Amino acid sequence: MSHSPGTSNQNQPSSPKPMRLVQDLPDELVQAGWEKCWSKRENRPYYFNRFTNQSLWEMPVLGQHDVISDPLGLNAAPMPLEGGVADTSVESKQRKRRFSEEVPPSGNSVKKPKWRVTDTGFQTSLEKNLGVYWDLDIQTNAVIKQRAPSEVLSPHPEVELLRSQLILKLRQHYRELCQQREGIDPPRESFNRWMLERKVVDKGTDPLLPSDCEPVVSPSMFREIMNDIPIRLSRIKFREEAKRLLFKYAEAAKRLIESRSASPDSRKVVKWNVEDTFSWLRRDHSASKEDYMDRLEHLRKQCGPHVSAAAKDSVEGICSKIYYISLEYVKRIREKHLAILKENNISAEVEAPEVQDRLVYCYPVRLAIPSPPLPSVEMHMENNVACVRYKGEMVKVSRNYFSKLWLGFLFQWLLYRYSCIDDSGFEKFLPRVWCLLRRYQMMFGVGLYEGTGLQGALPVHIFEALHKLFGVSFECFASPLNCYFKQYCSAFLDTDGYFGSRGPCLDFFPISGSFEANPPFCEELMDAMVSHFEKLLESSSEPLSFIVFIPEWRDPPTPALTRMEQSKFKRHQLILPAFDHEYRSGSQHVCKK
Repeated sequence: MSHSPGTSNQNQPSSPKPMRLVQDLPDELVQAGWEKCWSKRENRPYYFNRFTNQSLWEMPVLGQHDVISDPLGLNAAPMPLEGGVADTSVESKQRKRRFSEEVPPSGNSVKKPKWRVTDTGFQTSLEKNLGVYWDLDIQTNAVIKQRAPSEVLSPHPEVELLRSQLILKLRQHYRELCQQREGIDPPRESFNRWMLERKVVDKGTDPLLPSDCEPVVSPSMFREIMNDIPIRLSRIKFREEAKRLLFKYAEAAKRLIESRSASPDSRKVVKWNVEDTFSWLRRDHSASKEDYMDRLEHLRKQCGPHVSAAAKDSVEGICSKIYYISLEYVKRIREKHLAILKENNISAEVEAPEVQDRLVYCYPVRLAIPSPPLPSVEMHMENNVACVRYKGEMVKVSRNYFSKLWLGFLFQWLLYRYSCIDDSGFEKFLPRVWCLLRRYQMMFGVGLYEGTGLQGALPVHIFEALHKLFGVSFECFASPLNCYFKQYCSAFLDTDGYFGSRGPCLDFFPISGSFEANPPFCEELMDAMVSHFEKLLESSSEPLSFIVFIPEWRDPPTPALTRMEQSKFKRHQLILPAFDHEYRSGSQHVCKK
């Protein structure tokens, strides 16, 4: 989906300037925030960085080690090795691991040299000599209107610990309600998709749990539970499995219709079809697997509407019960958070700052409310895994992904030096990493491989092709853990903003740029994404495009797929058959390789 306008002279990205000279700088310097100004006092030009407020008389050189804009020397030239001279040749630099040995390496994959940071409480050697799956050097071409800082409360380990405990209790409540009322286990991933669908319409204050939704009954949760009533239908390979499944379905349908308040006609239809099925099973012993499956499909068509009508009120009760429990939990979390702010004399209400109406290159979200002091968090390494612990609760991330978070955090500190002035020693880094990892762990569940499908990412060589061929430099649905570019939208602006997130995609309003969108496969979220993109394309007269990756669900087709195929903004559609494509695992940040 794209919009290709004609010539336009609308305002280009700008920032406060004392007096800018009409003289272009290299694009690399402009992207880094530099601009050329005129000094009235000295009567000569100087160079000003709008990100760091640094001023220089001489033209800045990217890569030089400046104590203000580069306090740790991350961009400095490599230091000489002991007893020799640093090797800076291109041949000596290792390249990123390729998706496949057959894919030629790209120039964007050149790694930076090893660097070491000594921090309070721990010392870490972060090496980029392992296989990595991102390129944080690519600058953005996404342009937005300048926006005010968010009034969302900053993350705190105590609050995140309480939230995680309550989410685990809520998941347990959901499991018990499904088992007690319907006699089934919760549909796989249905709780995760419930949270995704609820956040599309939620207007509450909590970043994870819904608390202000309309309607109260979730269409996603209701639909998935109803699909598993009276029993969950699994894929069948053998004849005996098909026979057993048919018998179980008939028995469950009869038991459900007899135990619910159903109309006499419904009871009669279900009872007659079930008895007919039992009679057929007793007399036909030579039926094939296909015969049993055809009989099952016939039974579902005859009994399904009556069974669903009988279970409707009960399933709606499950959905509403889970929502109201979530609402109470959000109140407890909010009270805990406000109490911590009050203890540190921090007001939860701030005056909205004045925002200039101008275009700027997109930048990570800022939080208006100051962060309180954070408790200490422990970290140690186990082989190639970083283990971060708070009050006995440990979360893990592989060494190279921990390095990625560290680099992202330093980039944030560099970009927003004044907003991070209270963290000059990086004492808050580990607590914020713990909150980040704990948040995503709770969002997608603690079961083995649970939720990883909702965090799947495109392979590296696809991102490289998107950037090279279409100028893509931004991901609309990512996280600090699975992002390829340093510019991305993610689910949580409070925990993710410190690591480069631009906030949730549905709250992000670009004017121009080239974007990749690979949303979690939740029907309501994908439909909301299409509505959002079409509004952006309709309102913009600048170059704007979205390359969207969604599943080809045709039975029945999803509203998102149908709408994009019929959209006036569609430029091209490509369908990749099953087994001809693949995704990177959603648990890539904890995988060994």
